[in-house]
Amino acid sequence: MQHVSESVIGVVLAGGASSRMGVSKATLELGGIPLAERALRPLRAAGLEVAVVAKEGDALPPLDVPVWIEVRPERHPLAGILEALERAGGRAVLVCACDMPFVTPELVAHLAARRGTAVPEAGGRLHPLLARYEPAAAGALAAALERAASLHDAVREAGATIVPEPEIARFGDPERLLFNVNTPADLTRAEELLGTDG
Repeated sequence: MQHVSESVIGVVLAGGASSRMGVSKATLELGGIPLAERALRPLRAAGLEVAVVAKEGDALPPLDVPVWIEVRPERHPLAGILEALERAGGRAVLVCACDMPFVTPELVAHLAARRGTAVPEAGGRLHPLLARYEPAAAGALAAALERAASLHDAVREAGATIVPEPEIARFGDPERLLFNVNTPADLTRAEELLGTDG
């Protein structure tokens, strides 16, 4: 696995509304492990210093990492990404949404080792909730949040490098690696996928 530079910090985004799930996704368990903890594991295993970003009052499982509370009121991933960039002390951040349980340390290390802001693409769409964000992107991201732009538009405006699907596929099935648990049906599917690990 690649050596991860100390100039990158790993951050789990846990400030989402979980509206389609109905309960906090961070505390939902998959295979007996809360999703937030599952998201932290590959970041740690890749050698990154880690933190969690969440809204004040959000339900979180017990975690032994710093929890950074978002100051922006918007329930938008950009609020968490910007909070992470501001707290990272000039370092880049490698973010992973708390609802992505199948990310691997190898993929994290690969993305963290890239230069600039880098966002995976698979299945014909961008996956900016597992991506590397450079401090220089903060201005464009903040402007996008100000006008409630989509995260996809924001990363394009920030000049992100697109990491193509064949590059992601070197680390496993992109559909699995970038799988999001958004609904109860997704959680059921994740349990099925977990069961195939043997």
